Amino acid sequence: MSYLVDSHCHLESLSLEGKAAKSIDEIIERARRCGVSHFLSVACTSKEFEKNLSIAQKYNNIFLACGIHPLNLEEEPDWSDEELKKNLLSSDKVIAVGETGLDYHYAPETKNLQISSFVRHIGVALEVKKPIVIHAREAKNDTLSILKSENARDAGGVIHCFTDSVDMARVCLDLGFYISFTGIATFKPSDNVREVVKYVPLDRMMVETDCPYLAPVPVRGIENEPAFVRYTLKYLADFKGVSEKELARITSENFENLYKLKLSDYETPPKGCEISSYKIENIIDRSFS
Repeated sequence: MSYLVDSHCHLESLSLEGKAAKSIDEIIERARRCGVSHFLSVACTSKEFEKNLSIAQKYNNIFLACGIHPLNLEEEPDWSDEELKKNLLSSDKVIAVGETGLDYHYAPETKNLQISSFVRHIGVALEVKKPIVIHAREAKNDTLSILKSENARDAGGVIHCFTDSVDMARVCLDLGFYISFTGIATFKPSDNVREVVKYVPLDRMMVETDCPYLAPVPVRGIENEPAFVRYTLKYLADFKGVSEKELARITSENFENLYKLKLSDYETPPKGCEISSYKIENIIDRSFS
């Protein structure tokens, strides 16, 4: 059986409006029919974690990450390490810390607060022995400096939605981190991301939607959802010169290796829904809005 993981999504943030979906059940079923078997739903605040946890309790194949996003720090300026640890240890479904990191593109004015929060998240990750999901935008030097100084290598993790340079990717890989790509890789202006895709070896690569954001070509302009990771997978597979099925297998094994689990221990896709068996166009009506 070939698995395909949406290694970073925000299920609690889906609008559940319009023709795209009527419920989380429909979203998960549509993804499964496209061969997407497992999901990591990432919380950016404590409230989001509570919503994610309630969703995940219904499904054996949804995993969780918990943290305070650098762009959400002003919503929870007084978050505590103890509360974060409590959430991280509240369920065996919680397999990662984050997302955390630095974003100087949208919030340079909170730089010091972001740095402090990032350092604390790494400390918590080391304490609870869970990998870190890292957001990094226009903060290359500080991100790399903190990863090194705080011994983040010992926790391990992934730089999600990677949009930086090959130089940054090289250092992150040297530190033992994985690199995850979104639909941005399919965007026409994203030559820099494609250079990184070319550089990153298959055994250090993951694929994600970051839904409800960043819907890939050819479904840009609508709300992203886990099924659409198939479009990104196909693009990356073609770019790297491998089959979709092979890249799905490799990225799923990478997910297993990072998070120290076996996907076969959890719910698998219905019979006949392997990557090689379905074309996403047979499932998704591109006319919906």
